[in-house]
Amino acid sequence: MSGENKRNDSHQITTLLQPDIPENRETKPKIPENRKDSSKKTRSSEPSTSRNSHLEKAGKSSECELRRSQSSEVGSSCCQLEHLKKLPQCDLKLGKLGFTKSHIVLIDVNAFRCGDIRPQEGRDLWHHKYVKLPCSPSSWSPKPDFEAGPVKIKTGPGHVSRWGLISKKLSALASKKAATVEEVKESILKYNPSYKGKWSFDALAMLGKPSSFETHFETLFPKIAALALKLPEQVKKAIPLLQHQEPASITLSQVQISCLLANAFYCTFPHRNTTRPDAEYRNFPSINFTRLFGNQSERKTQKLHAIMQYFNVVTDEKSKPEGLVTFERRCLTYADVPKWEKCNDTMQKLHVTSKGEIEVEGKGMLQVDFAASWIGGGVLDSGLVQEEILFLINPELIVSRLFTEKLDDNECLIITGTQQFSCYSGFSDSFKWIGPYDDDLERDEWGRLKRQILAIDALHFRHPRDQYNMAKIRRELNKAYCGFKGHHDHQEPDIATGKWGCGAFNGDPELKAVIQLMAAAKAKRGLAFFTFGDDDLSRGLQEIYNLLVAQNMTVGQLYEYLEDYCIQRKPSSRESLFDFLRNTIINIRSLL
Repeated sequence: MSGENKRNDSHQITTLLQPDIPENRETKPKIPENRKDSSKKTRSSEPSTSRNSHLEKAGKSSECELRRSQSSEVGSSCCQLEHLKKLPQCDLKLGKLGFTKSHIVLIDVNAFRCGDIRPQEGRDLWHHKYVKLPCSPSSWSPKPDFEAGPVKIKTGPGHVSRWGLISKKLSALASKKAATVEEVKESILKYNPSYKGKWSFDALAMLGKPSSFETHFETLFPKIAALALKLPEQVKKAIPLLQHQEPASITLSQVQISCLLANAFYCTFPHRNTTRPDAEYRNFPSINFTRLFGNQSERKTQKLHAIMQYFNVVTDEKSKPEGLVTFERRCLTYADVPKWEKCNDTMQKLHVTSKGEIEVEGKGMLQVDFAASWIGGGVLDSGLVQEEILFLINPELIVSRLFTEKLDDNECLIITGTQQFSCYSGFSDSFKWIGPYDDDLERDEWGRLKRQILAIDALHFRHPRDQYNMAKIRRELNKAYCGFKGHHDHQEPDIATGKWGCGAFNGDPELKAVIQLMAAAKAKRGLAFFTFGDDDLSRGLQEIYNLLVAQNMTVGQLYEYLEDYCIQRKPSSRESLFDFLRNTIINIRSLL
């Protein structure tokens, strides 16, 4: 459920992470030695497709006994939300903020230790491993039909500094008390001349008709322009790209992020407006706001309200945030990939509810972003489901699109310290921006708000039946485990998640819930699972979880049940995964 109009690939599972296992086996999988002999005999002597008949063979009394057991277990095995760990209660030892080979810090760490946040000195790098900034001396454009003025820097015959053009136009806007959408459009197209007649600004033009910003949103345009012009003084060190299969972290100040996003608003980033297959940034999400400004819709009007609220805060000297944010790309190495069928870990704590939201009730936990492999999905276009909403209420997340390459099957992105600026209601077409949000989270010793967001992308299944395949299940297990895996000796917060990869991606909510239970068990972290109003899923997951706990079920045993389910499941089958697990456990209990 990561968004509409997302560029996701249901790509093949790499040989490195997904060892070949025949999918159309006729033989039954081996049963772990710790299972009872009676259950071994039953599972090997009866076809998988006849599981439903076990209930009748077990007899009415066994069923009644099991149901009584379940009723006493529900509410006792699942825990209360307050019993799960949150960041404020975790004793994380961060140590002093500093540079490492894999951690680039864009603020002066010595000044930071003295209580001051200022940019780290450095130099611009016009290189394929770094962000190409609009203020780079290496960025230049064909000479337009006007002189760039005193800021003009000649870089070649018939060319001028692109930042000189940008500065001239944005300085003119910044000098005004208010600017119209037409003036914003004219400025953007002056330094993006090849897109004249191609880019539309009708969604931006509709922002104040009517709007809670209708009396002052035009006064924000000059302020955003002034903020964009501060980029050279706020970002003095080259920003590395978080690239494919290279685990690394970037820490920026919230002020630096605001300058970068102001430039994204004014569409200044070079080489980022094309999606051609041979484009330099073809494996990166878009960052300039052009698609958000055009093709007006009510969705985009509401999205722009949230964006303008962010800029309303960060352009105000009295309210601009003064902390840090860290973006960390993690990779699951071959050595770290679990042998799922041999995993002896048992279920961790689980809280299940059909009410509440990940970002509200799950505050302080590791919050799962049901991401696209291109981070942020359709946030700068028309997409408006879970990931996009998360990026709209926490707009600092959008800057990750500037430097995060498309995620591979064994990768995730963890963002620590972003601030929430807006409240909302609804989902997709019913999404509404409600108003400002006053974020009261405390900060850690690195000055980051105690909010962690985990971006993991699920597979997109064109045909839902394709997901009942162990290669695909292993991929999802490894992807979830990549994000869930702890790095601080179990002192990290538990996880707030839900129907990951369902909705537009056609994932089976029951299968995705079991996969996340297994990954959390291996990572030794509890789960708060939000079903977003799905009472049936909430009840079913509680029941299955309680049965798994009562059976002391290991991840390896549950993995084998998934293998059985995938083998026996027919296209016309109506037996859900929860039904299959319930009936299988009923059969085992009746024979003990």
